[in-house]
Amino acid sequence: MSTETAQPGPRALARQRRRRSAARFWQQYRTHRAGLLGLAALVLFALVALTAPLTVGSGVSDVTDAPGRPLEAPSGRFPLGTDRFGRDLLGLVVWGSRVSLLVGLLAAVLSVAIGAVVGISAGHFRGAYGTVLMRITDWFLVMPTLVLAIALATVMSRSLGTVVLAIGVTSWPTTARLVRAQTLAVESRPYIERARALGGGHWHVMTRHVLPNVMPLVLAQTTLMVSSSILAEATLAFLGLGDPTVVSWGGLLQDAREAGAVSAGDWWYLVPPGIAIALVALAFTLCGRAVESVLNPRLGVTR
Repeated sequence: MSTETAQPGPRALARQRRRRSAARFWQQYRTHRAGLLGLAALVLFALVALTAPLTVGSGVSDVTDAPGRPLEAPSGRFPLGTDRFGRDLLGLVVWGSRVSLLVGLLAAVLSVAIGAVVGISAGHFRGAYGTVLMRITDWFLVMPTLVLAIALATVMSRSLGTVVLAIGVTSWPTTARLVRAQTLAVESRPYIERARALGGGHWHVMTRHVLPNVMPLVLAQTTLMVSSSILAEATLAFLGLGDPTVVSWGGLLQDAREAGAVSAGDWWYLVPPGIAIALVALAFTLCGRAVESVLNPRLGVTR
């Protein structure tokens, strides 16, 4: 009497393939020492941001109940000194990580999402529709991103949503160009012609065949865009275009400028948020380069 071995279903096979792909990705990612260093730094910053309500509390930004005197130098009580209101700068830097990381991530996701949609559409529809999309992309590409973001942040209400929108809708053209080029390469392959011959429509081809093949590029571009978005958020906050009711690293630099910390030599007011911005941007860049190298080894990114 023979027994038949049960075969796994399509969903189980798909889960197995995803697990194997994730395992291969992590195995190759571990060979990039710079990428591991960036990932460790990001995990540390994420833990600091997530545990900020427990470690420093939301009252750290209260100006009416500041624990110290204005502009105290670093000491045992205040390791990073105090700001112009007498608030603990260490607590403000820790609390500001929540806003800076959140805005950077949301703005990067919005930017890459817009770029992916425009790039896939322009690469799939190669007629007048695709030409118009790419001419719009070229217009955004030649315009200074920071100037457009400042213009949007100026005419709209000062809030975190405005900052995310201003960064996201002005920094997508590079992603759109890259995704369009990848879309054109994918759609030249034989299985795309077979899908169309079998009755696959535009939506089926773009979502079932093109999108999965451009997702590695989209993922790598997202990790690289986060650092640019964090820097853009810090710049807008430094120029006074952010939400004045929240604490961010760029907002701390803007407060230091208004307090005259540069001319007064109050370095502790400027250095900690500036270093935090630089370290997070560097960490995301290292992770992005490592992801890009793993997903596309032909780039030849050094380890």
